[in-house]
This record gives sequence, C-alpha cells and structure tokens, in this order.
Amino acid sequence: MTSFAIEPSGPFSLAAAQDFAGGFAAGIGAHGNVNGTDDLETARRQAARSLSLDHDGAGWKAIGKRDPVLGALQAEYAWLRPVCFYSAYEAATSFVIGQRIAMRQARVVKDRLAEAYGDPVEMGGHVVRPFPRPQRLLDVPSVQGLSQVKVDRLHDLARAALDGVLDTERLRALPEADALAELEALPGVGPWTASAILLRGCGVPDAVPMVDDISRNAVASIYGLPSPLDDATWTRISDAWRPYRMWASVLIHMAWRRSQASTPSYRQRAKP
Repeated sequence: MTSFAIEPSGPFSLAAAQDFAGGFAAGIGAHGNVNGTDDLETARRQAARSLSLDHDGAGWKAIGKRDPVLGALQAEYAWLRPVCFYSAYEAATSFVIGQRIAMRQARVVKDRLAEAYGDPVEMGGHVVRPFPRPQRLLDVPSVQGLSQVKVDRLHDLARAALDGVLDTERLRALPEADALAELEALPGVGPWTASAILLRGCGVPDAVPMVDDISRNAVASIYGLPSPLDDATWTRISDAWRPYRMWASVLIHMAWRRSQASTPSYRQRAKP
C-alpha cells in the first residue's frame, strides 16, 4: 500500500463531496491510500479528477460573486465541486446499465457484476471488488436484472475501452464536438449519454449539458425563469460561469433535485 496527498487550489470540502456522493471520510484536504496497483501517479490523477481537484479552483468563488444566485448555492453547499466517475469507461457502462431502469436496480446490477467479475483488492483488512475491467467484462455471458441487449452493449463498450476509444485523458484533450461525436458512435450511447460521459466521466469542467432537459429545468427553476429554458437564455446565463460551467451546472442540478425532494440540505461551510 502507498499513499498520496492532494492540496486543493481554491475552496474545497471533502465533507461536501461526501454528502454529494458518499463513501469516503470528511476533511479539508484529500489523502488517499493506494491498493491493488503500483502506479501511484495514475491513482493520484484518477482521485484528483474524481473529486474535481485536477483543476485550479481559485476562481470558483469569484464566479459566485458575479452571479449571486449561484453564489448563494456555493455558500450553502460548501463550495461543492462535482464528484465524477473514476473513468470514461466506468461512466459509459454505468449510464448504459441505468437506461430505462431505476437507479436502485442499476446499483444492484453493478454490485452483482463487481462481486462476480471484479478483481479482489484488499483494503484495511477487507476485500473489495470494483467494477470489472474491460477484459473481465467480456467474459460476462448474462446478468440477472439486465437485458441481453444491454449485456451486448457492455461488451461493445469493453472492446471500445480496450481499443483506446474510451481513454479518459484522450477524450478530455479532444475538442468537445469531436469527443461527443466519437462517444455517440458507440452502441447504446445517444447525445444525452455522450454528454454525461464527457462531463462526469472525463471531468471536463467548462462545458454545459445542453441536451439534458432536467438540468435545463433546474436552471429555469433556480433562476425563476420560464420553463423550458431556451438555448439562448441558458447560454447567456452559463457564459457567466466560465471556466466552471460544468461545476455550476452540477451544483444547480443537485440543489434543484433536493428542493424537489424536500430533503435536508448540506449547510456546513468549508474554510476558504
């Protein structure tokens, strides 16, 4: 086991990230232990990307000063940064599994795949199994609770990952339109899924999910505007969020969902 530390640039609270996604201890900095690989740098880079710590967040607070609506949410949710998937591959498989089924059912399916085909990794005296690597996913003949069509699509995504098509860093480096076009060419990946993979799987910080109707409705509701929000209005509002348009979109989406569900909000404020 080896370890690493990541020093955030700009305001950050691991507790806020935990409240958003769950599964790790709270704190102001980020410290990680690495198990199952000797590639410490790749593990550190992956962790930083997953917590949106791979980008300079020093200007995140200033965006809220320019946009008081966003600024109020930033303060309420402790300057939350998006928690992203570990990779484009994990995002793609997760979104394909989740198509047209409940989130809880999708989680059960992913857990079944991890238990049966995930590589065992010992952590703190316990053995955990992550989602299967592409090589192992190709060995899956069928999955309880998942149609054979989706299993076949997962096989296609596994092959794409092995061929480098779903390489996270490569996709991040492409122009947005080119990356989306490549993703939409994959079986089972439409415009919405392609956008979600790029933004939340690759952690692209300055893009807007224009094809996501829920995010569009969330922006309209939070800003007190007519719904559905037209492209021109959303572009005008989101331009003020640059270079953190994805961060702002995720924060607004989450705040709107919680207001709709009437769930308690996270109100602890992080130190700057």
